[in-house]
Amino acid sequence: MKITTFDPIIVSPKAEDLIAVFEALGFEKSHAPVTATSVGDVTSIRMKHENGYHVDVADVKGIPQDKTYVRINVDNFEEAYNILLKHGFKNRMGENETIDSKSSKAATMISPSGFIIALVQHIK
Repeated sequence: MKITTFDPIIVSPKAEDLIAVFEALGFEKSHAPVTATSVGDVTSIRMKHENGYHVDVADVKGIPQDKTYVRINVDNFEEAYNILLKHGFKNRMGENETIDSKSSKAATMISPSGFIIALVQHIK
């Protein structure tokens, strides 16, 4: 399994405010895919800095406050998923449940201590 991307993703009910902060810090929006989820459509804004840094801001209405995850994109979802399970992570949506779109497969994985990983495999 190969990790293809590793960066923070901030899930926020006030994404516009966070985007403004990161733009002031020199980040620029690069793309904003929309994914249908159980809580409705979620827009994830990918932001890049000229020095090679990335941050994603997910616009999720209905949550009380911001949450920070680590997003890990991989080339083999099942292998990465099983590694996390072996280390005690649980799938937030339920065992073997995923968010599947035309372009990706994803699951939110939570460690025993509460650390959150957004696991994603992009489908080419």
